[in-house]
Amino acid sequence: MELKVGLLGGGSWGTTVAAVAARNAPVMLWARDAETVEDINRHRRNSRYLPDAVLPATLRASHDLAEVVAQADVVVMGVPSHAFRAVLGEVAQHIRPWVPVISLTKGLELASGKRMSELIVECLPGHPVGVLTGPNLAREVMAGQAAASVISMEDAIIVRRLQALFHSGLFRVYTNTDLVGCELGGVLKNIIAIAVGMGDGLGAGDNTRSALITRGLAEITRLGVAMGGQAATFAGLTGMGDLIATCTSPLSRNRHVGVQLGQGQSLDAIIAAMNQVAEGVKSAPTVVRLAEAHGIEMPISRDVHDVLQGRRSPGEIFRGLLRTSAGSEAEAG
Repeated sequence: MELKVGLLGGGSWGTTVAAVAARNAPVMLWARDAETVEDINRHRRNSRYLPDAVLPATLRASHDLAEVVAQADVVVMGVPSHAFRAVLGEVAQHIRPWVPVISLTKGLELASGKRMSELIVECLPGHPVGVLTGPNLAREVMAGQAAASVISMEDAIIVRRLQALFHSGLFRVYTNTDLVGCELGGVLKNIIAIAVGMGDGLGAGDNTRSALITRGLAEITRLGVAMGGQAATFAGLTGMGDLIATCTSPLSRNRHVGVQLGQGQSLDAIIAAMNQVAEGVKSAPTVVRLAEAHGIEMPISRDVHDVLQGRRSPGEIFRGLLRTSAGSEAEAG
């Protein structure tokens, strides 16, 4: 049976996933912006976010959420974390029973600290929940460059069925039943990418970048395991893989924020100039609170949080790194 996909969110990654899935099944994309809907349906483009990409004819768009959700056999959530709960409330009014719900969003709810999959369970009880995550930059995927991703659900049977829905050509999709670990890897790496970007903006070299990525992975793994993830997951595509892509690519929004901060720009000015969300900016306060609650040392994340809050400058935190004593790598914070 051919599955019908309803994808909510007309940003760059939501549109990209919709385009990939449309090679395998009919996809209807929901976007609030009427111009985006018109652009997709009439011109086969999302000029605002992916101006160079031609979208498949099997992808249609609508600004009627009820229409998109009611016909869907799979609902994919590609909306930012700050709007996730509100959109789920609308979805609940129209979704059919037992329809799987997949999150693309790499963020946490600010007030509660909950992952997006936890919000789905809370707002849509009884629906199978999963995430699609990994080292995936939208423009590269749309350009046809090889990429690997992970579909993660706790149900091994359903996850294999959905794997075929998203696996297409050079976009290879693996499965993993460690939902907590896969989701947290995508969330936590954004903060490390801001730190790496600040170093790049300050003129730091490859040695600094390598050290931040490696120590950042240690931080991510410590908190991820404390919250229920498996350590091996953080060495895979959704951990190290996503971390490398986000920390090194000029297409990374979170790295871009860090670079601009390192070059002396204010956070307000940086955000105002962006047309997409850098989830690491929103997640940093919540991640610091979670680390404290679990008794986990996350010095890089804490330093990024201080910069984002205006308490210290990028230059001050990098000078602090040089003054910090180094002990055993296996035990170091």
